[in-house]
Amino acid sequence: MKLSIVIVSYNVKYFIEQCLRSVQRAIRRIEAEVFVVDNASSDGSCEYLTPLFPDVTFIWNKDNRGFARANNQAIRMSTGEYVLLLNPDTIVAEETLEQFVEFMDSNSQAGGAGAYMLRTDGKFALESRRGLPTPFVAFSKMSGLAGLFPKSRLWGRYYMRYLDEQQINEIEIISGAFMFLRREALQKSGLLDEAFFMYGEDIDLSYRIMKAGYKNFFLPSRILHYKGESTVKSSYRYVYTFYQAMQLFFNKHYAHYSLLVSLPISIAIWVRAMMAYVGNQFRHRRKKADKPYLLNAIVVGVDKAVDEIRDILQREQPDGMHKYIATENILLSKKELTEGGVGCYDTIVFDADTYCFGQMFQVLESVPHNRLKIATYSMKSGVLITEGYIYKRKDK
Repeated sequence: MKLSIVIVSYNVKYFIEQCLRSVQRAIRRIEAEVFVVDNASSDGSCEYLTPLFPDVTFIWNKDNRGFARANNQAIRMSTGEYVLLLNPDTIVAEETLEQFVEFMDSNSQAGGAGAYMLRTDGKFALESRRGLPTPFVAFSKMSGLAGLFPKSRLWGRYYMRYLDEQQINEIEIISGAFMFLRREALQKSGLLDEAFFMYGEDIDLSYRIMKAGYKNFFLPSRILHYKGESTVKSSYRYVYTFYQAMQLFFNKHYAHYSLLVSLPISIAIWVRAMMAYVGNQFRHRRKKADKPYLLNAIVVGVDKAVDEIRDILQREQPDGMHKYIATENILLSKKELTEGGVGCYDTIVFDADTYCFGQMFQVLESVPHNRLKIATYSMKSGVLITEGYIYKRKDK
């Protein structure tokens, strides 16, 4: 077996359906196996997903075992030369996984690799490549110096923005949203540390892979990441879990530092935690006050898909501004997307059953000033997925 793909899921059945459909396209020429480990979802994931994907191995946990432990369950069952840990709220382009297999095959010192992650507005996600959060790097990030000097190799190492986004580069930390790993490296470094319930395990594993004698890389191969649609980031639990993971990583790898160093860093971690929680609460309340979210969309698809999306939008978003383009040509003219046609729209909805995900990403990146966010619709599922909301066809 060449590739084993592991996806951990929790109450995101529509996102994971879309993710799996993109994976199916991406492995059509790869000998691959796919595992989904569900951490006791309560949204009917089991009944919904099982009949749709008979070739996927589903593991239905009766309790929430956390990200690291759930991934390890499937890794131990898998047989692939390479293992991909993939978030459920991602979409991979059709050629992405082949590019990673080819790269790893030709670079025996590569223990792991991460992808060029697009946000839903087409912007490059900074967490696609990161430096090891040593005490100095962590200080630079928490003090704001990394933001003031983002291209500095001294102060800006956390996001490594001094590296060319369009080139393959050696990095240190691979994002847990897409971790393409060599099994041999996993065997030498060990699997994910289950002390990390959620967050931080990708940093820890990336570091241990390097300590085992391998290198980590960034490949400019595109994926889309909705960035934690299943996580309530305004909650106290999210903030506590995230910063507890940062504290755990520091204690595990830098416990030898003196109290004069470790105490200020520990205090800084929890001060940042409180600031993040207060800020998230403010943003969450403001977002709630703005509801209902008004969707102004350009819809691109074949006739049947456009008709179905029109029915959904007219029912769910009667006050929105909608433009319908029934076409077989996804590569819209520049005039459609730039010359006066975009200003009043915020979203572009693609017929995902007809068009390639890779082509969608190209269109999204070509929009000037990233003025449109991506949304997808599948006639198979009858579900329209936007950045923050999911709409369903009448019969769903």
